Amino acid sequence: MTSGTYSSGTSGARNMRHTVVGKQHNSKLCFVCGLKNRAGLHASFYTTDSGTLVALFTPREEHQSYPGRLHGGVASAILDETIGRAINAGSGEEVWGVTLELSVAYKKPIPLGVPLRVVGRITEDKSRFYTGTGEILLPDGEVAVTAVGKYLKAPLEKIADFDPVVNEWSVIRRDDDPDHFEI
Repeated sequence: MTSGTYSSGTSGARNMRHTVVGKQHNSKLCFVCGLKNRAGLHASFYTTDSGTLVALFTPREEHQSYPGRLHGGVASAILDETIGRAINAGSGEEVWGVTLELSVAYKKPIPLGVPLRVVGRITEDKSRFYTGTGEILLPDGEVAVTAVGKYLKAPLEKIADFDPVVNEWSVIRRDDDPDHFEI
């Protein structure tokens, strides 16, 4: 990884440094993480030493609602994916979940064409269910959207017919992968 930093800017609160300890898989056609989905978000997901998951993506014109603004449904999708994946931040096993509930609060409009961070964390982990929270941060660190989600743990074969090779499910390292975040 490079020595890149993603900072929350000057939102008033004191930022904490979170060291990146891993990167999660991407796939071929997933709307959120699919690298070959032309309309997708092409998000990258990073596990930090605090057990927090941070997603990076830059919304494009095809993700808009009103001109120049990210569609609320797309904001909901990236939050759902980030919170849902956070169960694997720091765990040694791969856990899959199905969204049962997602509550989203929109606080500020999200511009297109700027790099954004999405932060997700697990707040409760039980044998069959887990819950988590997340937020989309604007480049200056302000919180634009928050969410709370509840997920059912399920084996992947019960969720989808998923072949890791066909779906190109792998960790893709890039030269600009950050080594820490200030959030």
